[in-house]
Amino acid sequence: MTTTTIDPVTTEIIRCALLQAAEDMNTTLIRSAYTPTIYEAKDCAVALLDREHRVLGQSSGLPIFLGNLEECTRRTEQTYGAEVWRPGDVWVLNDSYIGGTHLNDVTVYGPIFLGEELIGFAASRAHWIDMGSKDPGGSMDSTTIYQEGLRMGPLKIYEGGEPAVLVHDLIARQVRFPHPTLGDMRAQVSCVATGARRLGEIVARWGLETLTAARDEVFRQTEELERAQIAAIPDGTYEATGYLDNDGIDLDAPLHVTVRVTIDGDRMTMDVTDCADQATGPVNCGAAQTVAACRVGYKLLVSGDVPLNGGSFRPLEVLTRPGTMLAAVEPAACQYYYSHLGLLIDLVVKALAPAVPDRAAAASYGDSMIVQFTGTDPRTGRLFVSQEATVGGWGAWEGGDGETCLINNVNGSLRDMPVEVLETLFPVRVERYAVRDDSGGAGRWRGGDGAVREYRFTADQNLSLWWERSVTPAWGLFGGEDGAAPRVVLNPGRDDERSLLKVNSLPVKAGDVLRCESGGGGGFGPVTR
Repeated sequence: MTTTTIDPVTTEIIRCALLQAAEDMNTTLIRSAYTPTIYEAKDCAVALLDREHRVLGQSSGLPIFLGNLEECTRRTEQTYGAEVWRPGDVWVLNDSYIGGTHLNDVTVYGPIFLGEELIGFAASRAHWIDMGSKDPGGSMDSTTIYQEGLRMGPLKIYEGGEPAVLVHDLIARQVRFPHPTLGDMRAQVSCVATGARRLGEIVARWGLETLTAARDEVFRQTEELERAQIAAIPDGTYEATGYLDNDGIDLDAPLHVTVRVTIDGDRMTMDVTDCADQATGPVNCGAAQTVAACRVGYKLLVSGDVPLNGGSFRPLEVLTRPGTMLAAVEPAACQYYYSHLGLLIDLVVKALAPAVPDRAAAASYGDSMIVQFTGTDPRTGRLFVSQEATVGGWGAWEGGDGETCLINNVNGSLRDMPVEVLETLFPVRVERYAVRDDSGGAGRWRGGDGAVREYRFTADQNLSLWWERSVTPAWGLFGGEDGAAPRVVLNPGRDDERSLLKVNSLPVKAGDVLRCESGGGGGFGPVTR
């Protein structure tokens, strides 16, 4: 802790400057990216950290990365020692058991120096369209991490400001799209450089001592506020359970997730040790990502209007059990790590709803509901991968209906792919994109409706789907009814009609039609007649 005193006005100015620095980093990344997954869908997040790996500012982005990017810098230092950091170095990491997510989510980060003194880190995480997995873009039926592509522990991609060309060559040879992949990597490197420049400007204006004093005060305020809000919740243990449909391999075996939330004064513990063991299919994640998901559920109920910083989550402890879906160990497959995490986030709110009914919302449609097309585009003769998340209905709350056709709370600022971009870049045509009427659960306040998106394939290609939450659709609260479950049909109304939720690399023909209907959100309160 610094002994420098600081006034509230300066503290607030520096707080906002750090948040804006993170937003500038995010803008640099999005504007520099090569692939629509980043520059259109915005599947990325960034953070500016202090030298103790605590968040100074984190941009809008994917909430599932809350307080998670720093795990990469912290693990690098634990592995190689604090002396490993050098000016101009940039690192990469995507190991699912460290960062917690799938291999496509690649974290690029670097140290920030003031002269010879380490003052912090800049980090970004973005989805790379292909990591050399057994199927282009990623597999819906992987059973080990080794099928999912290039897995990198902490690895330097720039040394002293110069590219580590041998590492770049290694990455390029392992992926199906080397040019745009390295382009996205360099966009992340530029993001790191922007963060270093912005933090340097803040230090130049106010000085390191004043910055440190402001940081400590921001952290103190955040922790104090969170503890006060937790203390207002009645002490006790609250519990909720839900089920994933399956792991993508055994399609008739739902997988349970239970969360127990204990309030003890101004402290909160989330225990997720009672969940299914790690699955054969790719519905697993590293423990770091489960902690991040619990933090999202926490933020929905505790100081949700306060931006994330190093004072956040200090009153929260998350308990996991190694070898489960929520704390997987090698060689568990992790490609669709977010399905059980979206369920977990809603379960945190459901568990605490009796204690904080005025803050709780009914469940949302819950999952990313991935639609992926791969093949060779006859217009260019090149391999393509189109992967997009799907919007759906959110749960209602006391005083308001749920939002209609919104991206799920795992993904936050991520966008569904614009129709014009999709049709321009890939051999598909979107023939219908509409609200799925009456799919939200009834109640005093209705759940939001899902969406209907209908594609016609204009060339032969392969279809992969990962749709969830049919076994545990969006539940209502306090008498509200459940939302409609998701539904996907290939060639509706034809003799070869098929109902699908999960499928990997299914061949489809030009002229085939895919209709995707996402789920609605749960209702809140009993229906009034």
